[in-house]
Amino acid sequence: MFASLLAAVLFAAAPAPLEVVKSGNAEVQKIITSKGGTPEQLSKAVARFVDWGELSKRALGGTWDKLTPAQRKDFSETMQGLLRASYAQKAFSQGRALIQYGQESIQGNEATVDTKVIMSRDRLPVRYKLFRANDKSEWRIYDIVTDDISLLETYQGQFRKILANKGFDGLLTTLKSKRAQLEKSLE
Repeated sequence: MFASLLAAVLFAAAPAPLEVVKSGNAEVQKIITSKGGTPEQLSKAVARFVDWGELSKRALGGTWDKLTPAQRKDFSETMQGLLRASYAQKAFSQGRALIQYGQESIQGNEATVDTKVIMSRDRLPVRYKLFRANDKSEWRIYDIVTDDISLLETYQGQFRKILANKGFDGLLTTLKSKRAQLEKSLE
């Protein structure tokens, strides 16, 4: 009886962070190397393992708490579109990559997965940062650190400068403009 209960719990558990990263990378590689792969297919696949909303919230920092629900929604949707378009542009231009998987580290509801991405002669260290809302939710990526450069920290720094000069509305206008440019380049 206990063995069958334990098996049921193990099979029902969400994939570990390393498995989330591996399956996500496999799905991305499949799409970008297929003849019919499109940015839309890539966006849908990436949305299954990357939490663009969490990245947006963390990138905005303390300003997030000061926004109305409508402003949060508008900002998250704008960031999601911008990040998806930026990611698709880079993924399709880089093409196929070999990925070596390293250590997985879990501390509470935060985790990291270390990898090396090999393209031609380049070997780039890439660390994926994941979180889960609680012990029963799935692991989701919220930051990618490539060669010691954090996507999240990069956006935080850029946002602080724009917020100081233009305020939240100026930041949102800037992001919407950049998103439109990126999406147009993918057409």
